[in-house]
Amino acid sequence: MELTILGSNSATPIFNRHPTAQVLSLHNNLYLIDCGEATQMQLMRYKVKMSRISCIFISHLHGDHYLGLTGLLFTMHLNGRTQELHLFAQQELMDILELQFRLSATVLRFNLIFHPLRHYSSQIIFEDQSVKVKSIIMNHRIPCAGFVFTSKPVKGNLIIEKLRKYNVPVELYNRIKEGDDFVTETGELIPSSEFCLPPSDAVSYAFCSDTRYSESILPDISRVDLLYHEATFLHDMAERAEATFHTTARQAAQIAVKASVKKLLIGHFSARYRDLEPLLKEARSVFSNTELAIEGLTFKVG
Repeated sequence: MELTILGSNSATPIFNRHPTAQVLSLHNNLYLIDCGEATQMQLMRYKVKMSRISCIFISHLHGDHYLGLTGLLFTMHLNGRTQELHLFAQQELMDILELQFRLSATVLRFNLIFHPLRHYSSQIIFEDQSVKVKSIIMNHRIPCAGFVFTSKPVKGNLIIEKLRKYNVPVELYNRIKEGDDFVTETGELIPSSEFCLPPSDAVSYAFCSDTRYSESILPDISRVDLLYHEATFLHDMAERAEATFHTTARQAAQIAVKASVKKLLIGHFSARYRDLEPLLKEARSVFSNTELAIEGLTFKVG
């Protein structure tokens, strides 16, 4: 699981920073999280193939988190995409998209499967053989969701040397990987675990979008491998953060400590800050394993 930052600024693009957008990569699938202005340009800039995006998750309907979506969908359509695309967002977003499609007389060439989010309680919103995604409720001025992505353990690769040592027929390899034991010509039972490397551990990533400081999310993000939490202001602007339903860098770090996470990323930076080092310093004074969500950087999860 890897996370690439496409945009990390708050409401306005400035200082070569763009509104919120991230791509999570897992087992050759790409999951787009938020889609602020210029997201498709950032995808091209950092050589992320938009054709591999299978799901898009939109946290809320403030423009800096979704205004790049219509253009991205139109580009996918013009590029001939036929693979279905899952979209998770508040119900009202579909009203906005349908108006755009109707007024431009556009019928998408691919199936856009819309999943409305509940704004009043957390829920499992997506699950396949690779990942489980849960929505969590943020404390923001309008309905706003965060997302927790948890990978599923992957069976370990076969140890070819051992398979050959016991003369295991090639046609049995897949069955052994699925858990079948093997009986040799002399009747010796060799458990499948002898032929396989240990399965990979599950890893988890939590995306906490725009929110006031709120400990209500702690049970949902407890002990995640990587936490992204907005840190719009320095703590000397705590009253401003409270009034605008945002968080300070110190408060984001306090959440990381209380949730016992392994690593913290801070982002959604206010346009008042050209230099981000003071925000990083403030967060690290509380939680040392903190990094800035700098655009173009990729972080390994777990």
